[in-house]
Amino acid sequence: MIPWVVPLLASLLPGLATASDYHEQLVLRPLPLSQLFASFNFKSNTSIADFEAHNFRLFPRSLGQILEYAGTRELHLRFTLGRWDAETWGARPWDGAKEGGTGVELWAWMDAETDKQADENWLTLTNALSGLFCASLNFIDETRTIRPALSFQPEGHHSSDTLAKTRLLHGVLPHEVVCTENLTPFLKLLPCHGKAGISSLLDGHKLFDSSFQSMAIDVKPLCDNSGTCVLQMEQTIDMVVDVDRSKRPRDNPIPRPPPDHELICDTSKPYHDEHHCFPVDHLNGQDWTLSQIFGRSMKGTCPLADSNVPPVCLEVPNSRVIYASDGSKETKNENGLSRCYTIPPENEFSLVLPKSEVKTPTEASNELVEPTQPLLYAERSFTGHGQEHGGVQAILTNPNPFEVEFVYLESLPWFMRIYLHTLSTRISTSAAPDSNSSSLIKEVHYRPALDRTRGTQLELRMRIPRQCTVFLTYDFEKAILRYTEYPPDANRGFDVAAAIIRTLEPRVMNLRTTSLLLYLPTPDFSMPYNVIIFTSTIIALAFGGLYNILVRRLVGADEVASPMGKWKLRTLLKTLLKK
Repeated sequence: MIPWVVPLLASLLPGLATASDYHEQLVLRPLPLSQLFASFNFKSNTSIADFEAHNFRLFPRSLGQILEYAGTRELHLRFTLGRWDAETWGARPWDGAKEGGTGVELWAWMDAETDKQADENWLTLTNALSGLFCASLNFIDETRTIRPALSFQPEGHHSSDTLAKTRLLHGVLPHEVVCTENLTPFLKLLPCHGKAGISSLLDGHKLFDSSFQSMAIDVKPLCDNSGTCVLQMEQTIDMVVDVDRSKRPRDNPIPRPPPDHELICDTSKPYHDEHHCFPVDHLNGQDWTLSQIFGRSMKGTCPLADSNVPPVCLEVPNSRVIYASDGSKETKNENGLSRCYTIPPENEFSLVLPKSEVKTPTEASNELVEPTQPLLYAERSFTGHGQEHGGVQAILTNPNPFEVEFVYLESLPWFMRIYLHTLSTRISTSAAPDSNSSSLIKEVHYRPALDRTRGTQLELRMRIPRQCTVFLTYDFEKAILRYTEYPPDANRGFDVAAAIIRTLEPRVMNLRTTSLLLYLPTPDFSMPYNVIIFTSTIIALAFGGLYNILVRRLVGADEVASPMGKWKLRTLLKTLLKK
């Protein structure tokens, strides 16, 4: 969870029945290298009795009917584009709980006594959500569906009897392109539908022009100590905006180099002089307004939102000067690193972060809140060469002075036939002396693929010693597809879903690697065209010659009237007709 909103949300959890039904909040945090992180969070609580009675006041009826008809106990849906730069931006927001792999990711707990019934409910759920969110979720078939055993745990409160009658299913579409068609139904699920409150800042042009963006929908039951249960729906949009790119006007979006007198040079470079300059962008200081970042100003607050929760918070040190619209009230946090704003219900709200003069890297670091170091750094890539075999290498780094235990999940397509006996781990040479690569993997859950029926599921429970890097590798074989199974852009390759990592100790955190692009042996699709043309030509020549031999009749030249005679006869007939 985002560290700077933990105290606020923790104060809302006790007494769910007495808490407000709906609240929303926007958290802004400047990041290094002219980046800005914006997190939109919308949360509503509906009593279980109202939901079962079809009393949809805040919970959207369209989604509620789908969940009820498909027998879904808990739902998690993600739309993600881009890559979170953990080395520069720090730990993931919400500890990665609101982030999914590239494309569309869906997992849910379904009411089902058997696996067959779970598959039927899963098919109903994916097809219904596909129509609701204008996405290709209906393409999550059995080849893209897995049943994780170690990676996911329910976030809601379920009894042991209920969990015994549920099945967890997970599917992902790494090739799905997230666009405005998915944002519009997302906003329609909100009580104010993007017309008021922080949702009025959401613009598709700005959201999908960001360096990283993730839309999340979570539906889960929660119960308090008194036994009162509510159905909570939480919608989250996290985005990382390039400030310089956002401030460009729409009618002139082409970037142009700044004038010489506005450049800030790194004087520590040995080649720095009056004729040579190495620009340092992170020393320029951020300056922006809400209308520049989101393309519009905020239209008051949502009338249904809890007035006790400040709608806008900004994570900057208290030394920074911030200007807000008239009528708003600023409240600074005791930690000196954040401030929140209370807004009049009907007034437009604007926020201005003025430019500050920064001379040195130390001064630049004081302008930002220092990023939190994540528990793990993860990256994944293909190895090997050729069109028959290949390999996968995952590099996992633990920068902390303590051991980290986690679960590593791979969901691979069926045409990647992995060799499990080649699975190996290796610790970097600079690892701690007490490290032992033979004891890194504690548990393995492997479900092999069946051609054109299901994909490969590989779950590993691992540990990484303190301050070391582990290399996880395995080999695989590339299958040859039927020519009808290739997509129209077959030479582009096939997307492989991101690996999912869930840390267990010392605390729970989620992260995804980047997706991969797999190249399979691809036939030359121009050859069928050439064969068809060549065969048609031969058939035409053969048939034409044989037809001429069978039909054509040969006669002597003296048996046929000359063309001149035919012309004379025709002329004589015309003369007679005229007379």
